Amino acid sequence: MPNSSSSATEASLAPVTIADASFADLSSGGASEPYRIFLYRPAKTPPPEGWPVLYLTDGNACFATAVDALKVQASYANGTNVCDGVVVAIGYPTDQPYDPLRRSWDLSPPPGRVYPPFFPDTPDVRTGGGAEFLTFIEERLKPWVEAQIPIDRSRQTLFGHSFGGLFALYALFSKPSAFNRWVAASPAIFWEDAAILAAEKTFLEEHKASLDIELHLSAGQYEGEVLAPFHKGTPEEQKRQERARETRTVGYAQDMAIRLAASATLPGKVTFEEYAGENHMSVLPVALNRAAQIAFRRVG
Repeated sequence: MPNSSSSATEASLAPVTIADASFADLSSGGASEPYRIFLYRPAKTPPPEGWPVLYLTDGNACFATAVDALKVQASYANGTNVCDGVVVAIGYPTDQPYDPLRRSWDLSPPPGRVYPPFFPDTPDVRTGGGAEFLTFIEERLKPWVEAQIPIDRSRQTLFGHSFGGLFALYALFSKPSAFNRWVAASPAIFWEDAAILAAEKTFLEEHKASLDIELHLSAGQYEGEVLAPFHKGTPEEQKRQERARETRTVGYAQDMAIRLAASATLPGKVTFEEYAGENHMSVLPVALNRAAQIAFRRVG
């Protein structure tokens, strides 16, 4: 009988790769460091009109999940109504899920503020770089992507979660023609005195006619007044409830969805979804799956 320990040593470990995926570090005129762009393209001939495309913020944390969600559903399109497409994830040159300092700047609307460092002996945290980040996407990233792959410009979706969801709303209110479908998961609408609500008001005042776009807002059940069961009875229960009343992630997103859906600008083109049993971080894979379904929904 073979020795199990010696048999185990015969297998050598190798890095895991995602098929049909690659990355490149792309410079930006406004950023001192490059962005890491993760790219997935189907290994098949593109349709005549080009591929639909899903752009993701927080690319390091989101890319693999979104690609998996797309692949498994597109493999059974008749049962899922999801077709093949391209995933473009905007991240940073790090092996960590997030770069807290850079995303704080990139994903927050202007004018922004200055906050104490996240960690000792590190730079102050600056917010308000959303306009520069949107310019990077529109003027640098999109042309670069289209030079690599044929893209259907009528089927472009932007996804963001938390700060990324806030950025998606800012981008929508600033330049609604940039994408056709917008997905804002757990958006930090409360951020900096809920200043994004002023941008929403201006957006509605400037766009009286109906726009041919759609918006999906969402949040987890445990991002509102309902406390997660594992937080009940803990020393931090009261603090968490106070924080939930301040951030109002569910309430803010739901209220915005109701306002926008009732407007002349996005009549009936806005949806809100509350994900049962999910908190602010656990909601991410669920929201990415929904983004894939929205971005790659079959047409015709």
